[in-house]
Amino acid sequence: MSVTTIAKRLPAGMEPLIRAFLAYASAEAMTRIVRLVAIIVIASFTSPLILGTAALSLSIFELVRVLANAGIGQRIIVATDEELDAVCNTALRLFWGVCALVAIIQMLIAAILGLGFAQADAAIMLAVLSVVYFIMPPGLVQVFLLMRDGNLATTARIGASQTILDHILTMILVVVWPSAWAIALPKLLTAPVWTVMVRRARSWSNKPAAGFAPLSEFRFYAAGILGSEIMSALRAQADKLLIGAIFGTKVLGIYYFAFNAGLGIAQSLVSAFGIVLFPHLARIKTSAARLLEARRVTGFGLLFFAPIIIAQAALAPIYVPILFGETWASSSFYVSILALGGIPLFAAASLSALYRAAQSTGREAQISAAATIAALTGLVIGAQFSFEAACAGYVTGLALTFIPKAIADLATTANHTSSLERIPS
Repeated sequence: MSVTTIAKRLPAGMEPLIRAFLAYASAEAMTRIVRLVAIIVIASFTSPLILGTAALSLSIFELVRVLANAGIGQRIIVATDEELDAVCNTALRLFWGVCALVAIIQMLIAAILGLGFAQADAAIMLAVLSVVYFIMPPGLVQVFLLMRDGNLATTARIGASQTILDHILTMILVVVWPSAWAIALPKLLTAPVWTVMVRRARSWSNKPAAGFAPLSEFRFYAAGILGSEIMSALRAQADKLLIGAIFGTKVLGIYYFAFNAGLGIAQSLVSAFGIVLFPHLARIKTSAARLLEARRVTGFGLLFFAPIIIAQAALAPIYVPILFGETWASSSFYVSILALGGIPLFAAASLSALYRAAQSTGREAQISAAATIAALTGLVIGAQFSFEAACAGYVTGLALTFIPKAIADLATTANHTSSLERIPS
């Protein structure tokens, strides 16, 4: 059954949204199949120690990279037709400036990691990966214009193509060169592919005659998004740093495997849901209508996501040893625990899309910070008892923050939707 046929059988008014999500979900399904094979190959040819070294460098890389997502692109999505050219002109300059700054920050962290913590391999990998930030800017305006235009199927295809190529290169390198470099290097090698594909998909050139949008417009919108993205990155990466510090590199390798095999799959689908929902809600001009649509889409999405997440958690003891081998069979319980984190992350994606569409990015940053503190605190407290308790503490922290907040905000009556509008960043 085609994506078009499925979309037409779903509730009226949701066809464009469902079509976009199914495009992302289809792309994600393809990448997950390749990713699954890649994880099997990595597990067969590497050790937890090698995986732990790669996890250290990649976790810091992902943590630093979030600084490049400073809300600049999201400002393009919510721009009016009249101001679009000026916003894009300013955005291009900001993208180059921010990416250069982030590259410098990452190289400084690499120096500290190598000189101060005797992690030479991870430090060199981190320094090499900083080159990625000079490859991204030529395609950043175009990718957000694609999202603004509603061409989400195109962005999904581009993202999937890069990710699949990343995994294929990883498998090849791991077989011929079983090392942490084999896992990290494809991130750099595939970056130009993304830039070329985006530029071919959406033509755009700087228009000096349109002038430049005031930086104050970007500061207002970007501050909240940057704060939220930093907190999200801390949740997704600092947990690995804490696990490594508390339990050691070998256990970090086990956690990295369990996180990717468990929460990683749900996290990707949830992320796709948020990417699609944000521009959909941004096109709705009244706060009451926007809230009602967010409530409707979230309820419908929960019917889709919850069974998948629960099944993944329940069946982990069966599929982990079959797919990944007996070496990783003992990790199935950790996979089950972490997979359940997909439900609170779904609630987080819905809240994020609603806040950004309402230009209430300050509120998004606040709830994201609260969830990060709760999740990491839960992990540290749980770690005092066992590794299993650390995993459970992380998921519990997410659930206790995002789920009650999503219920409260989505249950807000139409008469009180103004509380969601323009909370200062």
